[in-house]
Amino acid sequence: MLERVLELKEKLNVTIAAHFYQRDEVFNVADITGDSFELAKKATKDEKEFLIFCGVGFMGQSVKILSPKKRVLMPRIACCSMAKMIDRDYFRDSVKKIEDSGIKKKNILPITYINSNAEVKAEVAKMGGVVCTSSNAKIIMDKALAENKKILFVPDKCLGQNLSNMMNLKSCVLGDGQDPSEFDVICYDGFCSVHQLFTPEDIDFYKDRYRDIIVAVHPECRVDVVQKADFVGSTSQIIKFVKELDINQKVAIGTEYNLVNRLREKNTFVLSSTKPECPTMNETGLEDLVNVLESIEKNEPINEMLIDEETAKWAKIALNRMLEIC
Repeated sequence: MLERVLELKEKLNVTIAAHFYQRDEVFNVADITGDSFELAKKATKDEKEFLIFCGVGFMGQSVKILSPKKRVLMPRIACCSMAKMIDRDYFRDSVKKIEDSGIKKKNILPITYINSNAEVKAEVAKMGGVVCTSSNAKIIMDKALAENKKILFVPDKCLGQNLSNMMNLKSCVLGDGQDPSEFDVICYDGFCSVHQLFTPEDIDFYKDRYRDIIVAVHPECRVDVVQKADFVGSTSQIIKFVKELDINQKVAIGTEYNLVNRLREKNTFVLSSTKPECPTMNETGLEDLVNVLESIEKNEPINEMLIDEETAKWAKIALNRMLEIC
């Protein structure tokens, strides 16, 4: 399979992009690697006609939205579980619930984590909102606060609450029985199923076992986990942080298994009693890559990302607002 992938990649006018959470067999044949934000930016600079995107659906959508002339194909159109937790209707219902609490729609500014589908990004743009990533969320939030509006943060409540705590803002989760009007940030009740696996007890286990260990976690983790960690950062920020550590420094990392497993050979631990492997990110294998490459060879491309013009127009506005700020 590997030889066939390499043969077809050489023959065809394609670029392969892979997220950090992909299996090693896929990650190692990619031309472009990164987190979702890095991949979207790098892909816009790629000049080849076809981009084979190994990741989950919202990421392929983002590339297509930012580079509409590029043909974006996915070996598997896998769907992020967090992105599936919200759609256009759920977003509109959330805005209505906030309005019912006495807050006017014009006084709500939505921010959507990039882990959302194109139609949600479009709805956010229509209300003057913006996309953020875990690496730039604080910068985006600072900019949003200047508008003196209530912030609706979707879909990840953990990122929204952790960010609020870091910035000394009051946050709540929509539907938790509290009055939204009393809070600065109102979070949608979504989450990452993988990052929910990490617990404060996991941190206690490693701290008890290794006195000087450092614990680094992603801000999609639970609030009580983030509060006990020594370092909190996005995927790229975690990679940079760990690579700058002395090789003798032990570190336990709370993020997806494939990334942690390839970071360092020594003194690196997965912060979980179970294997925190993203099931949808791991759907893509070399056979899927061969299938999509052969479809291009036959001039019958499969799994192409196509987004209706109106949705793409508005979603691009939300993404461009982020790029202008960051």
